[in-house]
Amino acid sequence: MDVYKITGENRLKGTIKVSGAKNSAVALIPATILANSPVTIGGIPEISDAWALKDLLEEFGGKVLFQNGVMTVDPTDMVALPLPNGNVKRLRASYYLMGAMLGRFKKAVIGLPGGCFLGPRPIDQHIKGFEALGAKVTNEHGAIYLRADELIGAKIYLDVASVGATINIMLAAVRAKGKTVIENAAKEPEIIDVATLLTNMGASIKGAGTSVIRIEGVEELHGTQHTIIPDRIEAATFMIMAAAIGDGVTIDNVIPLHLEAVTAKLREMGVKVQTDEESIFIPKTDLTTLQAVDIKTLVYPGFPTDVQQPLSVLMTQADGASKVTDTIYPARFKHIDELNRMSAKARVEGNTAMISGPTTLQGSTVTATDLRAGAALVLAGLIAEGETEIRDIYHIERGYSSIIDKLCEIGADIRRETISLEVADK
Repeated sequence: MDVYKITGENRLKGTIKVSGAKNSAVALIPATILANSPVTIGGIPEISDAWALKDLLEEFGGKVLFQNGVMTVDPTDMVALPLPNGNVKRLRASYYLMGAMLGRFKKAVIGLPGGCFLGPRPIDQHIKGFEALGAKVTNEHGAIYLRADELIGAKIYLDVASVGATINIMLAAVRAKGKTVIENAAKEPEIIDVATLLTNMGASIKGAGTSVIRIEGVEELHGTQHTIIPDRIEAATFMIMAAAIGDGVTIDNVIPLHLEAVTAKLREMGVKVQTDEESIFIPKTDLTTLQAVDIKTLVYPGFPTDVQQPLSVLMTQADGASKVTDTIYPARFKHIDELNRMSAKARVEGNTAMISGPTTLQGSTVTATDLRAGAALVLAGLIAEGETEIRDIYHIERGYSSIIDKLCEIGADIRRETISLEVADK
Protein backbone atom coordinates (compact mmCIF):
# COMPACT_ATOMS: atom_id res chain seq x y z
CA MET A 1 0.00 0.00 0.00
CA ASP A 2 1.33 3.44 -0.93
CA VAL A 3 1.20 6.17 1.70
CA TYR A 4 2.44 9.73 2.16
CA LYS A 5 4.80 10.32 5.08
CA ILE A 6 5.17 13.90 6.25
CA THR A 7 7.57 15.28 8.83
CA GLY A 8 5.83 18.35 10.17
CA GLU A 9 6.87 21.89 11.11
CA ASN A 10 9.10 22.52 8.08
CA ARG A 11 8.52 26.09 6.87
CA LEU A 12 7.50 26.70 3.25
CA LYS A 13 9.15 29.41 1.16
CA GLY A 14 9.39 30.19 -2.55
CA THR A 15 7.14 29.83 -5.58
CA ILE A 16 4.66 27.03 -6.23
CA LYS A 17 2.92 26.70 -9.61
CA VAL A 18 -0.72 25.80 -10.00
CA SER A 19 -1.72 23.19 -12.62
CA GLY A 20 -4.67 23.36 -15.00
CA ALA A 21 -8.13 22.99 -13.49
CA LYS A 22 -9.18 19.41 -12.71
CA ASN A 23 -12.87 20.35 -12.88
CA SER A 24 -12.33 21.78 -16.37
CA ALA A 25 -10.14 18.93 -17.62
CA VAL A 26 -12.72 16.24 -16.83
CA ALA A 27 -15.25 18.08 -19.05
CA LEU A 28 -12.90 19.41 -21.77
CA ILE A 29 -11.51 15.95 -22.56
CA PRO A 30 -14.98 14.40 -23.24
CA ALA A 31 -15.92 17.52 -25.25
CA THR A 32 -13.30 16.54 -27.86
CA ILE A 33 -15.61 13.65 -28.88
CA LEU A 34 -17.86 16.24 -30.59
CA ALA A 35 -15.22 17.35 -33.13
CA ASN A 36 -14.61 15.96 -36.64
CA SER A 37 -10.82 16.54 -36.50
CA PRO A 38 -8.06 16.64 -33.84
CA VAL A 39 -8.38 18.84 -30.73
CA THR A 40 -5.34 19.87 -28.67
CA ILE A 41 -5.73 21.01 -25.05
CA GLY A 42 -2.73 22.43 -23.17
CA GLY A 43 -2.19 22.70 -19.42
CA ILE A 44 -4.05 19.52 -18.48
CA PRO A 45 -3.03 18.34 -14.99
CA GLU A 46 -1.32 14.94 -14.94
CA ILE A 47 -3.81 13.41 -12.53
CA SER A 48 -5.35 9.94 -12.47
CA ASP A 49 -8.73 11.28 -13.72
CA ALA A 50 -7.08 12.64 -16.89
CA TRP A 51 -5.34 9.31 -17.58
CA ALA A 52 -8.62 7.43 -16.99
CA LEU A 53 -10.38 9.66 -19.54
CA LYS A 54 -7.57 9.09 -22.05
CA ASP A 55 -8.13 5.32 -21.68
CA LEU A 56 -11.89 5.74 -22.13
CA LEU A 57 -11.54 7.82 -25.32
CA GLU A 58 -9.20 5.14 -26.68
CA GLU A 59 -11.83 2.48 -25.90
CA PHE A 60 -14.23 4.46 -28.13
CA GLY A 61 -11.64 4.34 -30.95
CA GLY A 62 -10.08 7.77 -30.43
CA LYS A 63 -6.37 8.37 -30.94
CA VAL A 64 -4.99 10.17 -27.89
CA LEU A 65 -1.52 11.60 -27.18
CA PHE A 66 -0.89 12.91 -23.66
CA GLN A 67 2.49 14.25 -22.60
CA ASN A 68 3.85 17.26 -20.71
CA GLY A 69 0.33 18.42 -19.89
CA VAL A 70 -0.77 18.55 -23.54
CA MET A 71 -3.49 16.20 -24.78
CA THR A 72 -4.28 15.79 -28.47
CA VAL A 73 -7.40 13.81 -29.30
CA ASP A 74 -8.25 12.65 -32.82
CA PRO A 75 -11.92 11.63 -32.53
CA THR A 76 -12.40 10.90 -36.26
CA ASP A 77 -12.76 7.11 -35.97
CA MET A 78 -14.69 7.02 -32.69
CA VAL A 79 -17.74 4.74 -32.40
CA ALA A 80 -20.56 4.74 -29.85
CA LEU A 81 -19.28 1.72 -27.94
CA PRO A 82 -21.29 0.87 -24.81
CA LEU A 83 -19.25 1.36 -21.61
CA PRO A 84 -21.35 -0.05 -18.77
CA ASN A 85 -18.36 -1.12 -16.64
CA GLY A 86 -14.59 -0.91 -16.23
CA ASN A 87 -12.70 2.40 -16.34
CA VAL A 88 -15.90 4.40 -16.47
CA LYS A 89 -16.81 3.33 -12.93
CA ARG A 90 -13.57 4.77 -11.52
CA LEU A 91 -14.41 8.27 -12.57
CA ARG A 92 -16.81 10.67 -10.86
CA ALA A 93 -16.98 12.90 -13.95
CA SER A 94 -17.62 10.04 -16.39
CA TYR A 95 -21.12 11.48 -16.77
CA TYR A 96 -19.72 14.12 -19.17
CA LEU A 97 -19.28 11.27 -21.65
CA MET A 98 -23.09 11.04 -21.75
CA GLY A 99 -23.61 14.57 -23.10
CA ALA A 100 -20.71 14.33 -25.56
CA MET A 101 -21.71 10.89 -26.90
CA LEU A 102 -25.34 11.94 -27.14
CA GLY A 103 -24.34 15.11 -29.00
CA ARG A 104 -22.24 13.24 -31.54
CA PHE A 105 -23.83 9.78 -31.89
CA LYS A 106 -27.37 10.36 -30.52
CA LYS A 107 -26.83 7.35 -28.24
CA ALA A 108 -24.65 6.19 -25.35
CA VAL A 109 -24.39 3.57 -22.61
CA ILE A 110 -22.38 4.81 -19.64
CA GLY A 111 -21.89 3.10 -16.27
CA LEU A 112 -22.89 5.22 -13.28
CA PRO A 113 -19.99 7.31 -12.00
CA GLY A 114 -17.49 6.53 -9.23
CA GLY A 115 -14.93 8.95 -7.73
CA CYS A 116 -15.12 10.40 -4.22
CA PHE A 117 -18.06 9.28 -2.12
CA LEU A 118 -19.61 12.53 -0.89
CA GLY A 119 -23.15 11.30 -0.46
CA PRO A 120 -25.68 11.43 -3.29
CA ARG A 121 -24.72 13.47 -6.33
CA PRO A 122 -27.96 13.01 -8.23
CA ILE A 123 -27.81 13.18 -11.99
CA ASP A 124 -31.54 13.84 -12.25
CA GLN A 125 -30.92 17.38 -13.61
CA HIS A 126 -28.64 15.93 -16.33
CA ILE A 127 -31.33 13.41 -17.29
CA LYS A 128 -34.06 16.08 -17.26
CA GLY A 129 -31.95 18.11 -19.72
CA PHE A 130 -31.30 15.17 -22.03
CA GLU A 131 -35.00 14.27 -22.06
CA ALA A 132 -35.96 17.88 -22.86
CA LEU A 133 -33.65 17.66 -25.90
CA GLY A 134 -35.51 14.54 -27.08
CA ALA A 135 -33.49 11.65 -25.67
CA LYS A 136 -35.00 8.56 -24.07
CA VAL A 137 -33.09 7.81 -20.85
CA THR A 138 -33.27 4.52 -18.96
CA ASN A 139 -31.29 3.07 -16.06
CA GLU A 140 -30.56 -0.60 -16.71
CA HIS A 141 -28.39 -2.63 -14.30
CA GLY A 142 -26.50 0.40 -12.99
CA ALA A 143 -25.80 1.89 -16.43
CA ILE A 144 -27.51 4.85 -18.10
CA TYR A 145 -28.83 4.17 -21.61
CA LEU A 146 -29.39 7.23 -23.82
CA ARG A 147 -31.12 7.05 -27.20
CA ALA A 148 -32.43 9.78 -29.50
CA ASP A 149 -33.65 9.83 -33.12
CA GLU A 150 -32.50 13.43 -33.18
CA LEU A 151 -31.83 16.16 -30.63
CA ILE A 152 -34.03 19.26 -30.78
CA GLY A 153 -33.22 22.48 -28.93
CA ALA A 154 -35.38 23.19 -25.86
CA LYS A 155 -35.82 25.52 -22.93
CA ILE A 156 -34.47 23.85 -19.78
CA TYR A 157 -34.78 25.18 -16.24
CA LEU A 158 -32.41 23.57 -13.74
CA ASP A 159 -33.94 23.07 -10.29
CA VAL A 160 -30.42 23.25 -8.86
CA ALA A 161 -27.61 25.35 -10.40
CA SER A 162 -25.55 22.21 -11.04
CA VAL A 163 -22.14 22.55 -12.72
CA GLY A 164 -22.29 18.97 -14.02
CA ALA A 165 -25.78 19.32 -15.47
CA THR A 166 -25.02 22.72 -17.03
CA ILE A 167 -21.92 21.37 -18.82
CA ASN A 168 -23.55 18.08 -19.81
CA ILE A 169 -26.57 19.82 -21.38
CA MET A 170 -24.20 22.21 -23.22
CA LEU A 171 -22.29 19.22 -24.64
CA ALA A 172 -25.48 17.60 -25.93
CA ALA A 173 -27.10 20.84 -27.16
CA VAL A 174 -24.27 22.25 -29.31
CA ARG A 175 -25.13 19.80 -32.09
CA ALA A 176 -28.91 19.70 -31.54
CA LYS A 177 -31.28 21.24 -34.09
CA GLY A 178 -32.41 24.74 -33.15
CA LYS A 179 -32.00 26.81 -30.02
CA THR A 180 -31.46 25.62 -26.44
CA VAL A 181 -31.82 27.90 -23.41
CA ILE A 182 -30.48 26.73 -20.03
CA GLU A 183 -31.99 28.75 -17.19
CA ASN A 184 -30.63 28.79 -13.61
CA ALA A 185 -27.34 27.62 -15.13
CA ALA A 186 -24.28 27.32 -12.88
CA LYS A 187 -21.75 30.19 -13.24
CA GLU A 188 -18.45 28.49 -12.32
CA PRO A 189 -15.31 29.52 -14.27
CA GLU A 190 -14.97 25.93 -15.51
CA ILE A 191 -18.25 26.34 -17.43
CA ILE A 192 -16.82 29.38 -19.25
CA ASP A 193 -13.71 27.29 -20.02
CA VAL A 194 -15.77 24.50 -21.60
CA ALA A 195 -17.88 27.05 -23.53
CA THR A 196 -14.68 28.69 -24.83
CA LEU A 197 -13.40 25.35 -26.14
CA LEU A 198 -16.75 24.52 -27.77
CA THR A 199 -16.96 28.01 -29.34
CA ASN A 200 -13.43 27.58 -30.74
CA MET A 201 -14.67 24.27 -32.21
CA GLY A 202 -17.47 26.15 -34.01
CA ALA A 203 -20.33 26.06 -31.49
CA SER A 204 -22.62 29.05 -30.93
CA ILE A 205 -22.90 29.68 -27.16
CA LYS A 206 -23.84 32.94 -25.44
CA GLY A 207 -24.12 33.71 -21.73
CA ALA A 208 -21.69 31.15 -20.24
CA GLY A 209 -20.81 32.40 -16.75
CA THR A 210 -24.30 33.89 -16.27
CA SER A 211 -27.50 32.19 -15.12
CA VAL A 212 -28.92 32.00 -18.67
CA ILE A 213 -26.98 30.21 -21.44
CA ARG A 214 -28.23 30.30 -25.04
CA ILE A 215 -27.01 27.73 -27.55
CA GLU A 216 -27.73 27.69 -31.28
CA GLY A 217 -27.15 24.14 -32.56
CA VAL A 218 -24.69 23.59 -35.43
CA GLU A 219 -24.28 20.73 -37.93
CA GLU A 220 -20.70 19.88 -36.95
CA LEU A 221 -17.74 20.94 -34.85
CA HIS A 222 -14.09 20.99 -35.92
CA GLY A 223 -10.74 20.58 -34.19
CA THR A 224 -8.99 23.44 -32.41
CA GLN A 225 -6.33 24.33 -29.82
CA HIS A 226 -7.16 25.43 -26.30
CA THR A 227 -5.36 26.07 -23.00
CA ILE A 228 -7.14 25.15 -19.78
CA ILE A 229 -7.67 27.69 -16.97
CA PRO A 230 -5.63 27.36 -13.73
CA ASP A 231 -7.10 25.22 -10.95
CA ARG A 232 -8.68 27.62 -8.43
CA ILE A 233 -9.13 24.83 -5.85
CA GLU A 234 -5.46 23.83 -6.01
CA ALA A 235 -4.52 27.52 -5.79
CA ALA A 236 -6.74 27.95 -2.71
CA THR A 237 -5.17 24.85 -1.11
CA PHE A 238 -1.67 26.32 -1.59
CA MET A 239 -2.81 29.72 -0.28
CA ILE A 240 -4.04 28.08 2.92
CA MET A 241 -0.80 26.07 3.27
CA ALA A 242 1.19 29.30 2.81
CA ALA A 243 -0.88 30.98 5.52
CA ALA A 244 -0.46 28.06 7.93
CA ILE A 245 3.29 27.42 7.65
CA GLY A 246 4.76 29.77 5.05
CA ASP A 247 7.68 32.20 5.28
CA GLY A 248 6.56 34.01 2.13
CA VAL A 249 5.05 31.90 -0.65
CA THR A 250 4.11 32.96 -4.19
CA ILE A 251 1.31 30.96 -5.80
CA ASP A 252 1.90 31.25 -9.55
CA ASN A 253 -0.49 30.66 -12.50
CA VAL A 254 -3.72 31.83 -10.87
CA ILE A 255 -6.69 33.98 -11.85
CA PRO A 256 -7.23 36.06 -8.67
CA LEU A 257 -10.82 36.88 -9.69
CA HIS A 258 -11.71 33.17 -9.32
CA LEU A 259 -10.42 33.19 -5.72
CA GLU A 260 -12.16 36.25 -4.31
CA ALA A 261 -14.34 34.35 -1.80
CA VAL A 262 -11.30 32.46 -0.45
CA THR A 263 -9.13 35.60 -0.37
CA ALA A 264 -11.83 37.48 1.57
CA LYS A 265 -12.10 34.73 4.23
CA LEU A 266 -8.32 34.48 4.66
CA ARG A 267 -8.11 38.25 5.13
CA GLU A 268 -10.96 38.05 7.64
CA MET A 269 -8.88 35.52 9.61
CA GLY A 270 -5.92 37.91 9.60
CA VAL A 271 -3.89 36.51 6.69
CA LYS A 272 -2.26 39.05 4.37
CA VAL A 273 -3.00 38.28 0.71
CA GLN A 274 -1.25 40.24 -2.05
CA THR A 275 -2.69 39.71 -5.53
CA ASP A 276 -0.96 40.34 -8.84
CA GLU A 277 -2.25 39.75 -12.37
CA GLU A 278 -1.43 36.03 -12.48
CA SER A 279 -0.02 35.30 -9.03
CA ILE A 280 -0.80 35.64 -5.32
CA PHE A 281 1.79 36.26 -2.58
CA ILE A 282 1.16 35.25 1.03
CA PRO A 283 3.77 36.73 3.42
CA LYS A 284 4.56 35.01 6.73
CA THR A 285 1.41 34.94 8.89
CA ASP A 286 1.54 35.71 12.60
CA LEU A 287 -0.53 32.77 13.84
CA THR A 288 -0.96 34.40 17.26
CA THR A 289 -3.27 36.94 15.61
CA LEU A 290 -5.25 34.39 13.54
CA GLN A 291 -8.99 34.81 14.22
CA ALA A 292 -11.79 32.23 14.07
CA VAL A 293 -14.33 32.70 11.23
CA ASP A 294 -17.62 31.23 10.07
CA ILE A 295 -18.02 30.02 6.51
CA LYS A 296 -20.96 28.74 4.53
CA THR A 297 -20.28 26.97 1.23
CA LEU A 298 -22.28 28.21 -1.74
CA VAL A 299 -22.26 27.85 -5.52
CA TYR A 300 -19.83 30.16 -7.35
CA PRO A 301 -19.07 32.98 -6.71
CA GLY A 302 -19.67 31.95 -3.08
CA PHE A 303 -17.19 30.04 -0.92
CA PRO A 304 -16.36 26.71 -2.66
CA THR A 305 -17.29 23.45 -0.96
CA ASP A 306 -13.96 22.04 -2.25
CA VAL A 307 -12.02 24.49 -0.07
CA GLN A 308 -13.79 24.10 3.28
CA GLN A 309 -11.79 20.99 4.20
CA PRO A 310 -8.30 22.53 3.82
CA LEU A 311 -9.53 25.75 5.48
CA SER A 312 -10.85 23.79 8.47
CA VAL A 313 -7.21 22.79 9.20
CA LEU A 314 -6.17 26.45 9.33
CA MET A 315 -9.13 27.01 11.67
CA THR A 316 -7.49 24.65 14.20
CA GLN A 317 -4.72 27.28 14.50
CA ALA A 318 -7.09 30.27 14.91
CA ASP A 319 -8.16 31.79 18.19
CA GLY A 320 -11.77 30.94 19.06
CA ALA A 321 -14.56 28.77 17.67
CA SER A 322 -14.93 28.56 13.90
CA LYS A 323 -17.97 27.16 12.14
CA VAL A 324 -18.23 25.53 8.69
CA THR A 325 -21.67 24.97 7.16
CA ASP A 326 -21.65 22.95 3.93
CA THR A 327 -24.85 23.50 1.96
CA ILE A 328 -23.52 21.71 -1.15
CA TYR A 329 -22.26 18.34 0.18
CA PRO A 330 -23.30 17.90 3.84
CA ALA A 331 -21.44 14.55 3.90
CA ARG A 332 -18.14 16.36 3.33
CA PHE A 333 -16.96 16.20 6.94
CA LYS A 334 -15.25 12.82 7.14
CA HIS A 335 -11.90 14.61 7.56
CA ILE A 336 -13.02 15.93 10.97
CA ASP A 337 -12.61 12.49 12.63
CA GLU A 338 -9.14 12.22 11.09
CA LEU A 339 -8.15 15.70 12.33
CA ASN A 340 -9.35 14.73 15.81
CA ARG A 341 -6.89 11.80 15.69
CA MET A 342 -4.25 14.50 15.32
CA SER A 343 -5.52 16.26 18.50
CA ALA A 344 -7.80 18.80 16.83
CA LYS A 345 -10.86 19.92 18.78
CA ALA A 346 -13.71 19.61 16.30
CA ARG A 347 -17.16 18.10 16.05
CA VAL A 348 -19.89 17.74 13.44
CA GLU A 349 -23.57 18.51 13.96
CA GLY A 350 -25.71 17.90 10.88
CA ASN A 351 -24.27 19.91 7.98
CA THR A 352 -22.06 22.02 10.27
CA ALA A 353 -18.60 21.45 11.75
CA MET A 354 -17.42 23.35 14.83
CA ILE A 355 -13.65 23.78 15.22
CA SER A 356 -11.95 25.27 18.31
CA GLY A 357 -8.43 26.66 18.41
CA PRO A 358 -5.62 27.24 18.65
CA THR A 359 -4.50 23.61 18.93
CA THR A 360 -1.10 21.99 18.45
CA LEU A 361 -1.66 19.13 16.01
CA GLN A 362 0.19 15.83 16.59
CA GLY A 363 1.48 13.56 13.81
CA SER A 364 -0.64 10.42 13.43
CA THR A 365 -1.76 7.75 10.98
CA VAL A 366 -4.81 9.04 9.10
CA THR A 367 -6.86 8.11 6.04
CA ALA A 368 -7.87 10.30 3.09
CA THR A 369 -11.60 9.67 2.67
CA ASP A 370 -11.95 11.83 -0.44
CA LEU A 371 -9.91 14.18 -2.62
CA ARG A 372 -10.16 17.44 -0.63
CA ALA A 373 -10.09 15.63 2.73
CA GLY A 374 -6.75 14.25 1.53
CA ALA A 375 -5.50 17.77 0.79
CA ALA A 376 -6.61 18.84 4.27
CA LEU A 377 -4.66 15.98 5.84
CA VAL A 378 -1.52 16.91 3.86
CA LEU A 379 -1.79 20.42 5.33
CA ALA A 380 -2.41 18.99 8.82
CA GLY A 381 0.72 16.85 8.44
CA LEU A 382 2.78 19.87 7.35
CA ILE A 383 1.94 21.79 10.53
CA ALA A 384 1.79 18.88 13.02
CA GLU A 385 4.52 17.90 15.46
CA GLY A 386 6.25 14.65 14.44
CA GLU A 387 5.41 12.33 11.53
CA THR A 388 2.06 11.90 9.82
CA GLU A 389 1.19 8.94 7.61
CA ILE A 390 -1.66 9.39 5.13
CA ARG A 391 -3.36 6.33 3.63
CA ASP A 392 -5.65 5.95 0.57
CA ILE A 393 -3.62 8.60 -1.24
CA TYR A 394 -5.17 7.63 -4.59
CA HIS A 395 -7.95 10.08 -3.66
CA ILE A 396 -5.40 12.93 -3.51
CA GLU A 397 -3.79 11.94 -6.81
CA ARG A 398 -7.15 12.17 -8.58
CA GLY A 399 -6.98 15.94 -8.27
CA TYR A 400 -3.50 17.22 -7.38
CA SER A 401 -0.77 16.91 -10.01
CA SER A 402 2.80 16.29 -8.73
CA ILE A 403 1.84 17.46 -5.23
CA ILE A 404 4.91 15.90 -3.55
CA ASP A 405 7.39 17.47 -5.99
CA LYS A 406 5.69 20.86 -5.74
CA LEU A 407 5.67 20.90 -1.92
CA CYS A 408 9.23 19.55 -1.58
CA GLU A 409 10.48 22.36 -3.84
CA ILE A 410 9.25 24.97 -1.34
CA GLY A 411 10.59 23.22 1.76
CA ALA A 412 8.11 20.53 2.83
CA ASP A 413 9.33 17.13 4.04
CA ILE A 414 6.84 14.83 2.32
CA ARG A 415 7.53 11.55 0.56
CA ARG A 416 5.66 8.62 -0.91
CA GLU A 417 6.41 5.19 0.56
CA THR A 418 5.15 1.68 0.03
CA ILE A 419 4.29 -0.15 3.23
CA SER A 420 3.27 -3.79 3.57
CA LEU A 421 -0.35 -4.51 4.39
CA GLU A 422 0.76 -6.42 7.53
CA VAL A 423 2.33 -3.21 8.83
CA ALA A 424 -0.79 -1.27 7.84
CA ASP A 425 -3.06 -3.64 9.77
CA LYS A 426 -1.14 -3.26 13.04
